[in-house]
Amino acid sequence: MKVNTMAEMMANGETPEILFWVGCAGSFDVRAQKITKAFAAILNKVEIKYAILGKEETCTGDPARRAGNEFLFQMMAYNNIQILNGYGIKKIVTTCPHCFNILKNEYAELGGHYEVIHHTTFLQQLIDEGKIKLKEENDFKGTKISYHDSCYLGRANNIYEAPRKVLETLNAELIEMKRCRSKGLCCGAGGAQMFKEDEPGNKRINIERADEALETGATVIASACPFCNTMMLDGVKNKEKENEVQVLDIAELIEQSLA
Repeated sequence: MKVNTMAEMMANGETPEILFWVGCAGSFDVRAQKITKAFAAILNKVEIKYAILGKEETCTGDPARRAGNEFLFQMMAYNNIQILNGYGIKKIVTTCPHCFNILKNEYAELGGHYEVIHHTTFLQQLIDEGKIKLKEENDFKGTKISYHDSCYLGRANNIYEAPRKVLETLNAELIEMKRCRSKGLCCGAGGAQMFKEDEPGNKRINIERADEALETGATVIASACPFCNTMMLDGVKNKEKENEVQVLDIAELIEQSLA
């Protein structure tokens, strides 16, 4: 795929409509790279002029702050803000709720003021504007889909409707888990838990959550976060159901259904 970097666009005297913030998972994790590619494919299809930072993008510092290393967070944040402000970035879209939350809510106090949109909200906007058109007979029509709310998207930023509205356009059967929306159960990866050993207990939280999803009878578990995607997939594999149940990001579902 040919994806322009900000440096390349600026060198050509062009300005993108949006900066696509890829994030660590979307850049380096093999599974999450598929989400990145799916979202980029959608942007290409609808001819949105976008760019990424490429090698100039570093971690937002979210895991460092959540783990309690404020000094490291501020160092990383200042570095990112200098680059973003240097390019005059105004609008950022990200596929990771952790990046979304920290760029939107916590960069302003350090001088980073941007309009930050999560990709599910952006996809909903594109669908509402008629820019995204889906096949009538898409692969997921009538499929039972259960959506897992990401903590950083749901409880932290009150975004519950956009992901569901996007899924509704697939004409699938959306089945809610017992704990959903503001009562949704964390997948276990938030707050830098993704990068540390389990705490003592008798059951892993992602297995508990995946069990709830499997109980719905859904054949697709939809997520909107690369961390959630990993945790739910691990939970499905724990029950040896990976051949029967797919764990897919909303961007992947839409990309596979484009007209």
